[in-house]
Amino acid sequence: MSYSEKALELLEAGKIDEFNKQYNLALHHDNDELLYSLAEELYSYGFTDQAKELYEKLLKKFPDEDELRTDIADILISEGNTDEALEKLSEISSDSPAYLQSLMVQADLYQTQGLFEVSKEKLLEAKKIAPDEEVVSFALAELLYNMGEYNKAIPVYLSLIKKGITNISAVNLVERIGISYANDSKFENAIGYLEQIKTIDMNSDVKFETAFTYLQLKEYDRAIDIFKELRDSDPQYATLYPYLGQALDKVNKQEESYRALQEGLGVDEYNEKLYLLAAREGLKLAKNDEALSYLRKGNEINPDDIEIVLELSNLLVNQENYEENIKLLDRYLDNHELDPQFYWNLAISYDKLDNLKEAHKNYIAAKPYFSDNATFLKQAALLCREYGDQDNASQLLRKYVELEPNDDEAAYLLDEYRDD
Repeated sequence: MSYSEKALELLEAGKIDEFNKQYNLALHHDNDELLYSLAEELYSYGFTDQAKELYEKLLKKFPDEDELRTDIADILISEGNTDEALEKLSEISSDSPAYLQSLMVQADLYQTQGLFEVSKEKLLEAKKIAPDEEVVSFALAELLYNMGEYNKAIPVYLSLIKKGITNISAVNLVERIGISYANDSKFENAIGYLEQIKTIDMNSDVKFETAFTYLQLKEYDRAIDIFKELRDSDPQYATLYPYLGQALDKVNKQEESYRALQEGLGVDEYNEKLYLLAAREGLKLAKNDEALSYLRKGNEINPDDIEIVLELSNLLVNQENYEENIKLLDRYLDNHELDPQFYWNLAISYDKLDNLKEAHKNYIAAKPYFSDNATFLKQAALLCREYGDQDNASQLLRKYVELEPNDDEAAYLLDEYRDD
């Protein structure tokens, strides 16, 4: 039995002190082939210091064996010595048999550092060198997939499937293609692949993507079934609840939609979109007070969500809670991309509180955006008339009468301006 074999035997028995003695004997007396095998075994056991020592000893003796450089680089990477690893890999020339492996290791290294574009460059170069190498194609496809470049990942995955390869490293390539098509908004293509996966083989992400794809294709019942199955198998999968709620709403199951959204809030109480959707569903069910509570909470969680602010403002105006509406919207008046509806809601609120000056100011601010809205034109015209701004009043009335020629009251008021 060689020193290397004896060392491994002692290591497996947990006799570390005796192992160290045998390891040193192997280092100085065993042949190169035994030392290389010992290095591989030690690396697999996590004894990276000894493995690296063996690889470096062999590299000094065989400086042209670039595979040893990739072995050393692997160890350096595992130790977090990325700069040293890259330096070691840079010693491998492009005409070396180990150059392809060097590119693969570098790509993996750059990917772990978040340098995805550099990683992609390395893999594309590897693809040119070995266009038919399955491991290279898979690594490139996975990188493109994780970078969100789904339209580029799809043909690479397809090239593997055409070779009869549907699984690599526990990754289902059919699943990857289906999800890639879905994320690229090609839902018809996506469902063709996702439907090939048996439900029992679907993880939570695949179930979600399949249900979401059915939702986009307006196959609401199928979407609901899979969303519910996902909810039953993984109730903490918070992303499902907004879409389950939307799907149920589409088939006029508002009560069930409302309950699903409430259930989602029990899973993710800081998801402002769930509060918005729950509020909208509540309004459809005449649960106005609950809707108001949800919108207030959503605004509290994310004051920058303008969609929630607008929905809350509209509800406050409808409930004649004008003071709270003004207090709410005053916080957003410095926003230069303010939704024009804010000005209209402020104008209504100030008008109802008999603050004609502020009402007039906000109607004028909203005026350019609602020139085709008859309700706005009449409200603004009457306010301007009361405020004494006859120019704007006559202009707004003229536009209103063009839209509503049968409104005798407005036509009469407009005639007064014409007579003047």
